[in-house]
Amino acid sequence: MHKREFKEILVNRILYYFIFLIIISSCSLNTKSNFWTKEKKINQEKKNIKIYKFSKDKKKIIKEFNKNIKLKLNPKFSEESFINKLDNNNGMINYDGDLVKSSKYKFSKIKNFNKLEPDLVFHKNGLFFFDNTGTILKFDNSSKLLWKKNFYSKKEKKLNPILFFANNNNVLVVADSIGTNYALNIKNGELLWKNNHTSPFNSQIKIKGNKIFTVDSESTLNCISLENGNKLWNVKTEDSFIKSIKKLSLIVIKDLVIFNNSIGDVTAVDINNGSIVWQTPTQSSTIYAEAFKLKISDLVSESNSIYFSNNKGEFYSLDLETGMQNWKQNVNSNLRPTIIENLIFTISLDGLLYVIEKDSGNIIRITNVFSHLENHELKNIIPAGFIIGKKNIYLTNNKGKLFLIDIETGKTKKILKIDNGKISRPSYLNKNLYIVNDNSIIKLN
Repeated sequence: MHKREFKEILVNRILYYFIFLIIISSCSLNTKSNFWTKEKKINQEKKNIKIYKFSKDKKKIIKEFNKNIKLKLNPKFSEESFINKLDNNNGMINYDGDLVKSSKYKFSKIKNFNKLEPDLVFHKNGLFFFDNTGTILKFDNSSKLLWKKNFYSKKEKKLNPILFFANNNNVLVVADSIGTNYALNIKNGELLWKNNHTSPFNSQIKIKGNKIFTVDSESTLNCISLENGNKLWNVKTEDSFIKSIKKLSLIVIKDLVIFNNSIGDVTAVDINNGSIVWQTPTQSSTIYAEAFKLKISDLVSESNSIYFSNNKGEFYSLDLETGMQNWKQNVNSNLRPTIIENLIFTISLDGLLYVIEKDSGNIIRITNVFSHLENHELKNIIPAGFIIGKKNIYLTNNKGKLFLIDIETGKTKKILKIDNGKISRPSYLNKNLYIVNDNSIIKLN
């Protein structure tokens, strides 16, 4: 090759490279496709809204962002829509109360309440819970005890079983932390069937048709007959030797049961035959040694995507059909997110309220719900869980306080002291909020 030809080729390559740099400098990375595309604009009324871009630096200190942006949400609410979304851990609640204590449901003190993530089960105007020995309690709406039943031996009672509930018409399904699952008649507490399992249960319970779905401590999804308690099939996933202390989550949507396991894998299973449709790992192999530290939020499904986060600073959106990652953001939270219209609401473990665009993963606003607290009040404070009503977010923490947060502005409006220690994520029924502490359930109007 002649020197002149070589010089021309070199000049052309430099020119092409220069043009390429000009093109990409005006574009941003689309994290779903991994191609450079024009930056997507979010559909907001305010033209000056900024977009919090993706960052790989998990250690970066996150501060308030667009804190003065006001959100405008559709105030319309459908009770039917809310009920339909229960299987998917999703839905805005029809609540805008005064947070006045109205009644208390008392039971024996739960010794391991700090490890408990209780979910109240409601039936018509009554509710179910359990005490320290595994006794099931049914209360009416006025906190009167209707009946209580205990199906454990003296030895089992000393183990202080943690109970997980689900109801289907007139049947209450129970799975517990010592490996027992059974079903009761809701009206009178009559035992319908009872089975012993080889491993303790550690998850939510979902019921679809005549099938019960729950996950045990070995990260195995169990499909059980609602009629007689017989095991229909199970699906074993990878597990770590040291178990996670976080209750696992599952959702039922279309013909899929989707659940997470103790090492961060998310698995979709065919509801009819138990075959694995897809499986997506979210953690590296190094997580196995620290699985007990990994806490994953409840899974939430909306449209064709699944959303969840963890205490390792990762918030995921996965495609429902394939399990492929739509996007990932840096949010340090193991609290159940809530989706309202096109927005995701979640609260980090350090008290930051995130508003995230559902489809893109772009962060629209970050506000600090603890900003008004003194330094001594911030010591060791951890959010416990939240739900979203018509106008407000209701957040509980490990210091026994309930925060009332304005959805529109993200600012804390009111704080109500419920207890001195940890209290549960709020539950909702008939325009009342219910919060569990270690020896009672408090109802708020």
